[in-house]
Amino acid sequence: MNTASFPSTFTLGSRPVQRLGYGAMQLAGPGVFGPPRDREAALAVLREAIALGVDHIDTSDFYGPHVTNQLIREALHPYRDELVIVTKVGAARGADGSWNPAFSAAELERAVSDNLRNLGLDVLEVVNLRAMFDVHGPAEGSIEAPLTVLAELRERGLIRHIGLSNVTPAQVEEGSAIVPIACVQNHYNLAHRADDALIDQLAARGIAYVPFFPLGGFSPLQSAALNALAAQIGATPMQVALAWLLRRAPNLLLIPGTSSLAHLRENMASAQLVLTEEQMAQLQRFEGQGGAAAH
Repeated sequence: MNTASFPSTFTLGSRPVQRLGYGAMQLAGPGVFGPPRDREAALAVLREAIALGVDHIDTSDFYGPHVTNQLIREALHPYRDELVIVTKVGAARGADGSWNPAFSAAELERAVSDNLRNLGLDVLEVVNLRAMFDVHGPAEGSIEAPLTVLAELRERGLIRHIGLSNVTPAQVEEGSAIVPIACVQNHYNLAHRADDALIDQLAARGIAYVPFFPLGGFSPLQSAALNALAAQIGATPMQVALAWLLRRAPNLLLIPGTSSLAHLRENMASAQLVLTEEQMAQLQRFEGQGGAAAH
């Protein structure tokens, strides 16, 4: 691993985007369910993200449900031409806030329709199919049937590009045989690096990889080590984690989420953080450890 700077943009579907984007999940209420505690603050975060140069927002109509997409529309519609909004389908929320599979043709078509309506769009730029064989992490199982439904919706002009989320390498290959895959969105960070080989394979194919939970799955010891390094550098732990991801591979597109203006600005500043070889070596010791998380 070296500290050489990678390009600041990478292609997502057919559009170049800044590699540091924004994830809207945390704008919904507690447990990603219900409305935000402070609606005006949520709208302000979205507008500030765009003002800071974000041109890639990650969302889903099952966040809330419907909440984050409606906030995005209220805050940003009509959208800037350069803004790429990526959404997810394949899951639904129970009345108790549970995360449930929604893989049938009818459920997927309804999800695409809901996303279009709530975002105020005629076509969705990128739609990720979230595999739900295990809500906590990737698990094997065929994605042919639901992905074929999305491919048909793409042929109808409702979707431009299709990605995959919470998937295994085998599912990426299965999906690639059905429709061109624009991106893969999985749990990946310093401590959770099961997708190292997959990231490199996708980079060679020009496919974006979108890691979520930059700090998810850290042990107390790892957190303490990261906190110490961040203090030494004069940065926050999140900034260090994001800076490492930006230098891990050129096809990584980051979507850190926050409902705080201060944290948003801190996260965006991580693109300017340069890690030394010694600091990178310290961070490499996190490899091969960590747990899974739902998204």
